[in-house]
Amino acid sequence: MGVITDNLDLWNEALVGTLVLFFGGGLIALVLGFIVGAMRVSPVPIARSVGAVYVNWIRNTPLTLVMFFFAFCLPILLQQRVPAVMLATVALGIYTATYVAETIRSGVNTVPVGQAEAARALGLTFGQVMSLIVLPQATRSVIPPMMSVFIALLKNTTVAAGFSVVNLGSVRSNLSEVGENQLVVLLWVMVIFVVLVLLLAWLQRFVERKWRIAR
Repeated sequence: MGVITDNLDLWNEALVGTLVLFFGGGLIALVLGFIVGAMRVSPVPIARSVGAVYVNWIRNTPLTLVMFFFAFCLPILLQQRVPAVMLATVALGIYTATYVAETIRSGVNTVPVGQAEAARALGLTFGQVMSLIVLPQATRSVIPPMMSVFIALLKNTTVAAGFSVVNLGSVRSNLSEVGENQLVVLLWVMVIFVVLVLLLAWLQRFVERKWRIAR
């Protein structure tokens, strides 16, 4: 425990940095992923095409390259200095949004097509069909895969350590400078991540039980 108690300020800063990246990136991923997911199942061909290009382009690009673009190329294009943590958060959100979009699309595809067709025959718009008919049913089926996406996002926050963002992925190098055993530091980082993932798994079970009772 000495490696933590003797460097409590650094551990707190690293944990806060990881949580900021996780919640900030997760919020961006949910909003953008929902929009792209709706585009992927839209009856408008150009919307489907744009959604497909975005998903296939970003998802097939390594996260490190996405982070590199936001950390080094975007500030040059904007001609201004942007906080590294903000750039990393946006990069994580845009990258994770592709997986959120595909999870939503797979959930929508589990709803029988006849229900959407019947709703459209009654005169409901695409937005009404999605919000009133399809999404309430699809949400239950996407909870487990969606939580897997967010668990992956939590672990992906460590990539930001290579771009001057303080988080649990960077704590090892910082503590090695003050002589702490790197193996012990890595073991504690692993323990913290296991605890955080277990909390997400508990949240998943709680939400699934809640929705199952609501049925």
